[in-house]
Amino acid sequence: MNNTTDEQILDMQNQRWQTTFTSKPDMFGGEPSEPVRKAVELFKNEGKKKILELGAGQGRDTIFFAQSGFQVDALDYSQSGLDAITDKAKRLGLPDCITTRLHDIRRPIPFDDESFDGCYSHMLYCMALTTSELEFLSQEVRRVLKPNGINIYTVRHTGDAHYGTGIHRGEDMYEVGGFIVHFFSKEKVEHLASGFQIMSIDEFEEGGLPRKLFRVTLKKREGVKQ
Repeated sequence: MNNTTDEQILDMQNQRWQTTFTSKPDMFGGEPSEPVRKAVELFKNEGKKKILELGAGQGRDTIFFAQSGFQVDALDYSQSGLDAITDKAKRLGLPDCITTRLHDIRRPIPFDDESFDGCYSHMLYCMALTTSELEFLSQEVRRVLKPNGINIYTVRHTGDAHYGTGIHRGEDMYEVGGFIVHFFSKEKVEHLASGFQIMSIDEFEEGGLPRKLFRVTLKKREGVKQ
């Protein structure tokens, strides 16, 4: 495999996540992440109700959104992860609050313009995606958000201990332990915020390494061409 990131590499990552989710039903634990707790608080304060979650994984954050009173459309490219979400939702009496859909986020988001009050993703943007693919994703998120809609996403940043280690896969992407991570600088966050107002870029840590991340909060700006 050469030193570039292309569709074949991402497809291989898809299979790796499928296998991992199947073998580890609660890979990230059952408790909601700290970012989703912050997101729920902000979405409630802003009066947001209908949320799009990208890269929902096994649903620990999806379930928390539903339990907090939100309607959630959860997208992921791992069917086993989505099946886990559906099973959890049924078990907890939440099936009417959660809709799941298999989706590759390199493709147009399968919803009409201005369909959602908010969008949330935890470490989805730092997957094996090129900057041009991230630019496309950012504008797709903007398209499906309602006026003044909010996008909250988290990414590992260039201050993380894994940055610059492992196999270089082009741009700021490195493969560590079989998984490709796209590490973000603040400049990259600002670059991808076209058409949005940056409400905040907060640093936080997660996990045992610990992973070092940004929590990015954006508000859709009106009257701005995409």
